[in-house]
Amino acid sequence: MAAADKVDPIHQFHINNIIPLNIGGYDVSFTNSALFMVVTVVLASGFLLLTTSGRALIPTRLQSVSEMSYEFVASMLRDSAGSHGMKFFPLVFSLFMFVLTANLLGLFPYFFTVTTHIIVTFALAALVICTVILYGFYKHGLGFLKLFVPSGVPAVLLPLVVAIEVISFLSRPISLSVRLFANMLAGHITLKVFAGFVVTLTSMGAVGIAGAVLPLIMTVAITALEILVAFLQAYVFAVLTCMYLNDAVHPGGH
Repeated sequence: MAAADKVDPIHQFHINNIIPLNIGGYDVSFTNSALFMVVTVVLASGFLLLTTSGRALIPTRLQSVSEMSYEFVASMLRDSAGSHGMKFFPLVFSLFMFVLTANLLGLFPYFFTVTTHIIVTFALAALVICTVILYGFYKHGLGFLKLFVPSGVPAVLLPLVVAIEVISFLSRPISLSVRLFANMLAGHITLKVFAGFVVTLTSMGAVGIAGAVLPLIMTVAITALEILVAFLQAYVFAVLTCMYLNDAVHPGGH
């Protein structure tokens, strides 16, 4: 079974109970997924706290990384939602750091990638959309519904356009969550398949070792690509969050 697990590309996504727990007939066990979500939060928070605690006038390399991350997200949110959108900076920055750290953690052997599970990415996307809806109605009341009524649309086309806008808005949490989930899942499966080829071929003697060179090169290349994808998907999730939050701040802006 252990040997089979090494070449099984799906085995890495299995959720296993660490601390079994049942409350009122509901399984609320502490799983490997929950463990790595906790580890993600601890690592991201710990890194930011440790690197900014000194607040040196001439920053160290790690302090510079933290400050660049801060400025990167702040400028992204400011450009998308304006100065009024900066009230959402803690939310966007937290989401960016969580997704980025979770993606990078998943690249380590035998680690669990929480963003390869749709329930996790959908929960993050639902948090964003619920924030947009609640703040939109809180700040603008029924004026938030102007989001679904683009200006300049002829009256005869208005019902069709409004229906399209509503469907588009409701599809946002699905597209936001599936994009992150699918990219991370596909990348990890591909990486596991090529790594499995290397393991299988090297067990076949000299001829197999020679044949394993190409899959090994592909494994290294895909690993480098996965590092890029880890950053890119965190960026895409954050920038789309900023764009959606702009609709809550300026519902009639478009």
